Amino acid sequence: MKKEVKIGIIGIIALTLLIFGINYLKGVSMFRASSYYYVEYTDINGLATSSPVFASGYKIGLVRDIQYNHANPGHVVVAVELDKGMRIPKGSTGELVTEMLGTVKMNLKLNIANKEYCQPGDTLPGTVNNGLMGVAEGLMPQVEQLMPKMDSILNSLNQLLANPALTATLQNAEKLTNNLEVTTRHLNKMMQNDLPQITSRLVTITDNFSTISENLKGIDYAETFQKIDATLQNVQMLTSKLNSKDNTVGLLFNDPTLYNNLSPTTANAASLLEDLKAHPKRYVHFSLFGRKEKTSDK
Repeated sequence: MKKEVKIGIIGIIALTLLIFGINYLKGVSMFRASSYYYVEYTDINGLATSSPVFASGYKIGLVRDIQYNHANPGHVVVAVELDKGMRIPKGSTGELVTEMLGTVKMNLKLNIANKEYCQPGDTLPGTVNNGLMGVAEGLMPQVEQLMPKMDSILNSLNQLLANPALTATLQNAEKLTNNLEVTTRHLNKMMQNDLPQITSRLVTITDNFSTISENLKGIDYAETFQKIDATLQNVQMLTSKLNSKDNTVGLLFNDPTLYNNLSPTTANAASLLEDLKAHPKRYVHFSLFGRKEKTSDK
């Protein structure tokens, strides 16, 4: 065999392997039977060939070709290659979904309620679901309206952050937090040390109250009040006698004559005591051997 023939055969084999490898990387199975269907859109929203086709979240095929429909301007026909056993009920649609990264995939929305099926080569209506990107696109006008307000809010926030009072407030909050931490430690210490003693004292006080209550239950309140009434009557009787002049004590408290007589008597007694102190011999004669009569010598 000539060298040129060998090179040609090797080139054909390499080209075949290259084509097979490229299709494999695209997810195209060259040895599996498939069916072709077509989906028509007014906007393919960036759909590309070899994009996956899903049904109920399961990959069932690939986009094989995209052609502009010149016979129907404004429409694009997408050829999809599906698994041979895939049956599409009539009334199903091909929905294009834009994912977060901007890639586009096709989801077949199967009309499972219909028991009639499309034939390979039939054309399905297509719809577009922009997903979160579409929602974001719809919100852009509102965001643009909010931008001036956001700028105003940011400016106000910057002014607030630059205000020295905010720094002082944060410092005060930090001090307050430290004080609360110290207070919490003191409370914990008090709870650990003083609370058992306080609890013990409260228990003792409660026991004392219980004892007092038991003692109070044993008191005869009727007899006690009778004794109190009798005592009050005696006090009232004593008071009336002190205010009356028919007894010595009453006269002493109520008769001014007795007071007037006692005053001179007290004065005379005081004068007598003074004289007794000054001249005791006038009133007292005392001799150890008795008194003797003096006799004159004759």
